[in-house]
Amino acid sequence: MNTKRIGILLSILLISLFILTGCSSISNAGKDVVGAVQSEAAATVAEAQAVATPTPAPVQLPAEHKDALAIAQAEQEALADLYDRVSPSVVNIKVTVAHPDVSGNGGPGGESPFNMPGLPGIPGLPGQQGELPPMQGEGSGWVYDAEGHIVTNNHVVEDATDIIVTFHDGRWAKGELVAADPQADLAVIKVTPPEGMELKPLPLAEPNSLRVGYSVIAIGAPFGLEETLTTGVVSAIGRSLPVGMDQMGGPHYSLPDVIQTDAAINPGNSGGPLLDLTGRVVGVNFAIESPVRGSSGIGFAIPVSIVQRVVPALIENGEYHYAYLGIRGQSITPELAEALDLPDNVLGAYVDEVMPGGPADKGGVKGGSQVVDENGIKLHKGGDIIIAIDGQPVRQFNDLVSYLVTKAAPGQEVTLTVLRDGKTKDLKVTLGERPKQSEQAPSKTAGNITPKAAIAIARDAVEEQGLLKGEIKETTAMPGTYRGKDVWIVELSDGKATVDVMVDAVTGEVLSTETK
Repeated sequence: MNTKRIGILLSILLISLFILTGCSSISNAGKDVVGAVQSEAAATVAEAQAVATPTPAPVQLPAEHKDALAIAQAEQEALADLYDRVSPSVVNIKVTVAHPDVSGNGGPGGESPFNMPGLPGIPGLPGQQGELPPMQGEGSGWVYDAEGHIVTNNHVVEDATDIIVTFHDGRWAKGELVAADPQADLAVIKVTPPEGMELKPLPLAEPNSLRVGYSVIAIGAPFGLEETLTTGVVSAIGRSLPVGMDQMGGPHYSLPDVIQTDAAINPGNSGGPLLDLTGRVVGVNFAIESPVRGSSGIGFAIPVSIVQRVVPALIENGEYHYAYLGIRGQSITPELAEALDLPDNVLGAYVDEVMPGGPADKGGVKGGSQVVDENGIKLHKGGDIIIAIDGQPVRQFNDLVSYLVTKAAPGQEVTLTVLRDGKTKDLKVTLGERPKQSEQAPSKTAGNITPKAAIAIARDAVEEQGLLKGEIKETTAMPGTYRGKDVWIVELSDGKATVDVMVDAVTGEVLSTETK
């Protein structure tokens, strides 16, 4: 009964009383009746008002949901506790790099692709020595030991003239480069921590402790936002990415066993740790695959198995010595098997080319010799298929590289099991050491055109002719001769096919292209 109806009833009762008393004064009994009615009406009104504004009852979760909520809250607290524990071990690294001196000392041999012959320098524009300010960059890193060693990426500190390491509490220290390894994209710097600060090294996980689907955590400074935590899962393991000397004419290699994750990794995360749920380092974040300058859900980390081998060698010896087999090859795919008349479903590392005088050549490994043109791509038919190394199965080329990087050393003898002409054969090979950049890279230009300029010219030619279907990911430039002319032999690859471009070292003219 609402308030309006109660008022109407009260009015009717009062009118009735007046009629019964002959419109005379209300008797005491009448007053009692009226009072009783009024009291009852007031109580009813109060009750109606209370019903109109009910007090919300506490939310009652089903029993099964209570357990799920408790688990989620426990996981949330565990993640927050992990962050509090490990974030003091993660640092921000800011570097100063001298701007490339494009007037004549910025490239190999004192040349630059912007220094074109016959053109005078223009003040304020590239080409003027010493007029460009230094460049700033930054990345992440983490405390490796109590002696002040910090691990990061080589590309974070490469060519740095000044390194500043900022800790979680805002204090900082000057960093000194101990050593770097471009082939693993790892570097070690050393700091003397601020007074009173105790360095807390991060523990390393066991190699091969990850599985696809495991949760991982990235901490770093994406876009300069220090101490940022992101989470995700291991999307894949065993990836292979090109690293190292791909711009200056030296050899380039693949980094094996790379971890792929969907944890957000952005510019600035490079060098920071990828952690498991116990706070152990499982990898070092170093690359992303993205059409834009930011995370698209595909990030990559250097595995701890490589960190454990390379970092101690950088600290103790200043370099890591890689085992070297001296072959060029690829994994067997359905397309490759069809083009080279290989049996179906034979997996392994196909040997396309053997480096003359290298360990594989001396051990009797056979590369392809018969050139086959498959849709404009030149392949070499007749090479060995490596199906095992020291008894460990090789199902793809990355398996072979992984063994050489993480389990082998220069001077070690290994047994390669190869498939040749349908028969299995064991070959003993004594591994060498990977050629260093200084031994392979040209020390000067071959002419007026610099290596970087030659690569740019080759890129334009390849893109104009549509010789590669994918994005160019690897480039090298080596000096040579072609029909009596000094040339740059530029090699461009999209990961599936390779194009060799001969660029005249004097004029910049493209003399020939060959797709492999």
